[in-house]
Amino acid sequence: MSTITPHKLGVHKILKHIPLNAIFDAPSKRRLAKAVNIADLRLCAKQRAHKMVFDYLDAGADDEISLRRGKDAYSELEMHYKILAGLKPPIDMRTKIFGEDVKLPFFGCPTAGNRMFHWEGETAAAKAAQHHGSLYGLSSLATTGIAEIGELHKGPKVFQLYVWKDRELVKEVIAKAKEGGFNALALTVDFTWYGNRERDIRNDFSIPPKYSIAQVVEAISKPAWTYDFLSHEPYTYACINTDVPADSLAAFVNSQIAPEFNWDDAEWLLGEWNGPAAVKGVVRPDDAVRAVKTGFSTMWVSNHGARQLETSPATIDVLPSIREAVGPDVEIIMDGGVQRGTDIAKALALGADSVGVGKPYLYGLAAGGSDGVIKALDILKVELDRAMGLLGVGSVDQLKKEGPSLIKRRHASARDYPDRYAHERGYGGGVI
Repeated sequence: MSTITPHKLGVHKILKHIPLNAIFDAPSKRRLAKAVNIADLRLCAKQRAHKMVFDYLDAGADDEISLRRGKDAYSELEMHYKILAGLKPPIDMRTKIFGEDVKLPFFGCPTAGNRMFHWEGETAAAKAAQHHGSLYGLSSLATTGIAEIGELHKGPKVFQLYVWKDRELVKEVIAKAKEGGFNALALTVDFTWYGNRERDIRNDFSIPPKYSIAQVVEAISKPAWTYDFLSHEPYTYACINTDVPADSLAAFVNSQIAPEFNWDDAEWLLGEWNGPAAVKGVVRPDDAVRAVKTGFSTMWVSNHGARQLETSPATIDVLPSIREAVGPDVEIIMDGGVQRGTDIAKALALGADSVGVGKPYLYGLAAGGSDGVIKALDILKVELDRAMGLLGVGSVDQLKKEGPSLIKRRHASARDYPDRYAHERGYGGGVI
């Protein structure tokens, strides 16, 4: 017997005509206006979102060691700035990603199920990317359709794809992506098993909520998120099948993940796509070399936000070895652990052509929809501008060219983490 839920009873059809969102969201908007960095946005998201949803966004795998290391690694890199560089503002942040011109060297990574965090979902991230002139990345498990995103974001777009068993489904999805104006494909290769995310287990995470007493009590304490959820249509994984609700489709997606997917399958996929393509999930130089030989144009250095294999390496640590392995002409994207504009500057200096951010913009989304995502990108843009100016480099090209002389590794010490409240601000992932 299927569970009776508010959406099955049609509650959302009534609530959508009762505009209480502004009232419930007023405290969230005030908090958002006061946020000055990504750590602040994290706290804003935590205060607005259901605990089950926030922890899904905030968590890593197992003991969250990789999650903490991914942030800590940037603290071990010092910035040896040049003086009297004679720079004339503004800093030139323009670059190319997948061969397309963009105004920022960083962008929001493709992430699944954005409507879980805020009713605007992927449309908020697409609007923010359009606002900033940055690349937009859409997950194949998005809750907004390809065509809708294409209408909102006219610039360069990358479509992310998992390793699925059904080749006909793969061909259908990538055909939709091409038709929707996506000029690049990213194949995620570090998701052949589902990571052990223990916060989700403790919270009894499910889509939709199971309406247990604990979840209902938590929902009452987070009225802005709850009213959003109850007053809008139930979301679907819109890039695959808009007729199947997300909770039903989840089992189908799990059945489609193909651990047996190999290099031959990747070569087949590249032939079907026939365009710029990244392999997402690279942490080893030998895999990067093989990916280039297979035909991938771009190496995407990533450990899936430290949500998959525990004690996988910090991506900033392996980035230089991958750049050395593939040479200067192969495009490299890196994501993982980025919380500051200085982190982006360090990645660009050590071999990345561009940097993906996930949690930072999702904190903004959960905190305040489009306004929150725009603010997250604004914060990182201002911080990166300042970092580059103080380093003494006037453009992204100059930063990449002179980077190895500007960034030096040092041994970590207690002085890197100066106050006991860092944990509360999310430093280290907020381990329970």
